[in-house]
Amino acid sequence: MTDSPSAVFEKLLAGMVSRDFDNLRRLYAPDIVLEHPFAVPEPTVTRGQEGLRRLLDGMREWFEMTAKNVVIHETADPEVIVAEWDYETRVPGTDKPLTTANVIVMRVRDGRIVESRDYHNHAALARIISG
Repeated sequence: MTDSPSAVFEKLLAGMVSRDFDNLRRLYAPDIVLEHPFAVPEPTVTRGQEGLRRLLDGMREWFEMTAKNVVIHETADPEVIVAEWDYETRVPGTDKPLTTANVIVMRVRDGRIVESRDYHNHAALARIISG
C-alpha cells in the first residue's frame, strides 16, 4: 500500500525541517511539475527530477526552520490535499524571530508527488536569504 497524500506531505515537511534534501527527491514522481506562483522576482515552474535536484541543491545553504500550526485539508479528489503551516526561523546574523505562512496544493499518485503549487512568502524569504 502506498502512502496517502497527507502522509506524503508529512514526510515532505519533516524532510524540509531536517534538511534531508537527498531523501526529499524520492517523494516526487519523475515527471513532477512544481510551481511557485509567488516566487521573487517572478513565478517559477520546476519540471522533472533534474529540475527538482537543482532546486533542492539551491536550498542546502538555507537557514534552519521549524514547522508550526500544520493543518491538512483533504479534498473531494482523493489524490489532492491542501496544507497550511508556518515556518519559524531566526533572521541570520540576528536573534530576530521570523514566521512565514505557507500553503501547498499537492497531488499525490501512487505515493509520489506528481504536481504541487507552493504558496510561500517568497518576499520575506528573499529578504532573509540575501541578508
